[in-house]
Amino acid sequence: MSESRTRDAYDTVAAAYDAALRSELAAKPVDRALLDALLELCPGIVADVGCGPGHVTRHLAARHRAVVGVDLSPAMVSLAREAGPSISFEVGSMLDLPVADGAWSGIVAFYSIIHLAPAERARAFREFARALSSGGWVLVSFHVSAADQPPGSTQHLSSWFGSPVDLDSFYLDPASVTADLAAAGFSVAASTMRAPLPGVEYPSRRCYLLAQLDSERL
Repeated sequence: MSESRTRDAYDTVAAAYDAALRSELAAKPVDRALLDALLELCPGIVADVGCGPGHVTRHLAARHRAVVGVDLSPAMVSLAREAGPSISFEVGSMLDLPVADGAWSGIVAFYSIIHLAPAERARAFREFARALSSGGWVLVSFHVSAADQPPGSTQHLSSWFGSPVDLDSFYLDPASVTADLAAAGFSVAASTMRAPLPGVEYPSRRCYLLAQLDSERL
C-alpha cells in the first residue's frame, strides 16, 4: 500500500490513537518482557521503527541509554516529541531509513510492518539489515489472525477512531515473515505467539519474532 495513504491515515487519527494506546504496555506483561529482552542483547542504539506517538519508545528509553524513534507520520512524531522531549524522534520511512549503515544495535518494529505489501516488507527488512551493526537484533510483532481474518488476508479500514481513513492492514503468517527475515540475512532466535488480552487491545492473535542479523552477511 502507498506510504502516502498510510501517512495520511495516521496523521488523521494521531491524537485519538495516542489517547487510546498511551498506557497500553502497563497491561501487557509479555510485550514488556520481550522489549526488555531485546535491550539486554543490544549494547548500542536501539531504534523504535514505526514508533507512532512514542509510548513504546519511552518504555525503552527508561531502561536503555540510547534510544531513538522513527515514524512515517509527522503528526505522530510531533506527539512523541511532546511526550518524550529528551528522546530523539525523526520523521522517516522504514523503506528508506534516515540512518547510516550499521548505526543501530537493535530495532523494535511493533506492528509497524502490518501495512506493508509483501515486496515492501522484504525491502523494509533489507533496510533493517543495512541499518544494524554486525550481529544486531530486531524484534518484530504483527497480527496473525482475527475473526474473519485468517493469516494472509487483508483488512481495509475506511473509518478508524471515528475518523475517515483509507488504510489496509495485513494479517501475516509467521512462516512467511520468518522467510522474509531470513532472505534479508536474519536468523530467528525466538518466536512467541499469544492470544489477545480481552478489554485491552484489538482481538487478534499476535506473533513476536526476535531475530539476529547474521554476521557473515556483512
